[in-house]
Amino acid sequence: MSALQSFPFDLIAERGSIREADAAELRRAVYEDGGISQEEAERLIELNADCPVQAAEWSDLFREALTDFIVNQSEPEGYVTQENADWLISRIAPDGLVRSRKELDLIVHIIDHARWSPEILVAFALAQVSHAVRTGEGPLRSHHEVATIDDDEVELVRRIIYAFGGDGNIAVTHTEAEMLCDINDSLKTDTVNSAWAELYVKAMANCLLANSGYSVPSREEALRSEAWLDEAADLSPIDIIRSITRLSLDDVIGGYRKQSREECTLTRLDREYRELVTGESLDANEADWLAARLARDGQLSPAETALIAYLKEADTEIGPRLDEIVERRLNAA
Repeated sequence: MSALQSFPFDLIAERGSIREADAAELRRAVYEDGGISQEEAERLIELNADCPVQAAEWSDLFREALTDFIVNQSEPEGYVTQENADWLISRIAPDGLVRSRKELDLIVHIIDHARWSPEILVAFALAQVSHAVRTGEGPLRSHHEVATIDDDEVELVRRIIYAFGGDGNIAVTHTEAEMLCDINDSLKTDTVNSAWAELYVKAMANCLLANSGYSVPSREEALRSEAWLDEAADLSPIDIIRSITRLSLDDVIGGYRKQSREECTLTRLDREYRELVTGESLDANEADWLAARLARDGQLSPAETALIAYLKEADTEIGPRLDEIVERRLNAA
């Protein structure tokens, strides 16, 4: 019998608290067995939900044990399959929303440590931020002003996108762009969070240029926050837009270049390989979809205005449909 099978899960759940000694004993049991089964992973998730009082040591164990189970113990090793992603989300958020920040941190930790994971995981993580922005409720914040995003939430979004991109030059995906647009659409248009506007512009430009045949820099390079944002609180919305367009363009646009035919072929083959390994059908990120998404709302938000100005100033080849949208929106602005 494994050490975990004799662990008093039911007793601790009935008590409603995970003590430091409980976490230490459970950690010993997990690593004595060399891993956990799916049934034991479910017991950990249930224990986390049943115990509102938790020792600080529990957070690390919860995150590490479940990440190891999903990423390293499940086949194919190092990859998160669509099936495992669906299983995890159904266990920690049966109604689509996490109960605590700990569960969201688990998702981000898994995305960060996997060689590749289905887009459903990053979409799920970003949806938690979107819910907080739209409702002001949930574990990210409670009873805050709706239709706003603070700097901590912007950094959480940046962290999620960094994690999904890994160390390679992986462009921001259709799914991520959709979620970023949803968050942006939920924000008030009379105020600007400069950190959000900068992240939105850089992420959307990364997605658009990748879908227009450009090779892209690493996400860390493409999406990094600039030092000038620390002093942006005193700038007007229009000055923030101008600063993002000028400074962000100067800083990262050199990392983009048109792909050769061979590079385009390798990009396609890499996408097909990930589909085969994870069992997920990946969207090809058609530029027409992105163009339609930008054109959907008749009123330009400050972040959208900055994105259009950025693309125009970059003087890149983004396809006739996107060029048309940029010109029309720029003239309207």
